[in-house]
Amino acid sequence: MAEAHGRQWDRCLADTGVKTVIGLGVGFMFSVLFFKRRTWPTALGSGLGLGMGYANCQHDFRALHLVQGAAVKDQ
Repeated sequence: MAEAHGRQWDRCLADTGVKTVIGLGVGFMFSVLFFKRRTWPTALGSGLGLGMGYANCQHDFRALHLVQGAAVKDQ
């Protein structure tokens, strides 16, 4: 169980990192192309990516405590 929990943390951190970097990149592109090199689009993009990664991690960790449909037997 601990090994699966460690893999889940690794997947969660990798997903959050990827989403944050992609959000940062998209925010930077918008900053350069549309907003005359303001900093708020990059901050907004990275914050949105970080929030999406956090929400996905929260969902994955809560799914451990849910009863799966295959484990429930009919009476």
